[in-house]
Amino acid sequence: LILVRPLSSLFAKENLNRMSEQQLNLYDRLINEPSNDWDIYYWATEAKPTPAEFENDVMAMLREFAKNKKREQRLRQPDLEYLFEPSR
Repeated sequence: LILVRPLSSLFAKENLNRMSEQQLNLYDRLINEPSNDWDIYYWATEAKPTPAEFENDVMAMLREFAKNKKREQRLRQPDLEYLFEPSR
């Protein structure tokens, strides 16, 4: 889970505050329905194909985020304070 949790939590920190209600519902389903977090990691990194039921705009956003085009260091989860920050 060393890579899986930071990926999803950093993605959440960067994106949750600007997602629509529909996207939030899709994200909630994505992080809660698959029984294995590694599946999400493999789908996001395109190591395995994403099942049709999870192929949506949130998965596309997560795949783009996983590419890490800015080469940011993403080795630890963010602090949870972002959950309590007022939206911008």
